[in-house]
Amino acid sequence: MPRCAFLSIANTEGWFIDDDLVHPHLEALGWEVKNIPWNQATDWDEFDLVVVRSPWDYQQHLEEFQKALSQIQSSKAILLNSLELMQWNIHKGYLFELQDKGVELVPTIRFSTLEKEAIEKAFETLNSDQLIVKPLIGANADDTFWIRRDQAESWQKALTIFAEKEGMIQPFMDAIVKEGEFSLMYFQGSLSHTILKTVGEGDFRVQEEHGGGVIPIEKPEAELLEAADKAMKGLPETPFYARVDLVRTASNSFALMELELIEPCLYFRFDEKSPALFAEMLDQYWKKHLDPIRN
Repeated sequence: MPRCAFLSIANTEGWFIDDDLVHPHLEALGWEVKNIPWNQATDWDEFDLVVVRSPWDYQQHLEEFQKALSQIQSSKAILLNSLELMQWNIHKGYLFELQDKGVELVPTIRFSTLEKEAIEKAFETLNSDQLIVKPLIGANADDTFWIRRDQAESWQKALTIFAEKEGMIQPFMDAIVKEGEFSLMYFQGSLSHTILKTVGEGDFRVQEEHGGGVIPIEKPEAELLEAADKAMKGLPETPFYARVDLVRTASNSFALMELELIEPCLYFRFDEKSPALFAEMLDQYWKKHLDPIRN
């Protein structure tokens, strides 16, 4: 019986994790599957597949997390996504590589350290009275700040956090609050399902952990699909799973917020076919890539 590990987080309290929906479908295909915290001592040689799913504290322990991924990569197990692809995706500098390939981004200014003068200039450069400041390595909206031109006191925490930390500045996108952020889930390069993530009252973050909501989108707009497909085609390789996050612009195009290849929530709860599809694709992937080697 082949064995699969879903790499997760030690303390799941307070998180919206729905990867267990995939388990019965994998088990029906003859698999044994377990959720294992990424930082738990484990003999990865005991597994055939290790799928990175919900290690949502990795950004706080980046060196240890990368070491764990390298250990899995060196084992007999197949790591998904590939180590090379996750290393490419872990730093949001990848956004600018995609931009160079013609993918539309939310206007973004990079910085190595943040100073008051840089914020003042960003208001002018981005032609916005409201800005978002966030890290170039991060997840779950950690260390992400919404600052306003006329409220200098709202700058201070960002200035403190990023005094010696690289990050990026973007204009606050009104569409995030008025409409939401679109997420398109891809399995092996093909679209599985689409959702719209909405913000909680008085907030600007769309994550469910911050009070955000989720709306399934049955028929995504053609322009939304085109923007997501263009971003996917810009990747250095086809990932096993991916989530493309897009926001509607003032000109009614769709700009890339992030392209998540490490541990994106795939919102299995909001598409009843997706858990079985994910399981079937995992099974097929393993049979194609590993069975011939072992047999």
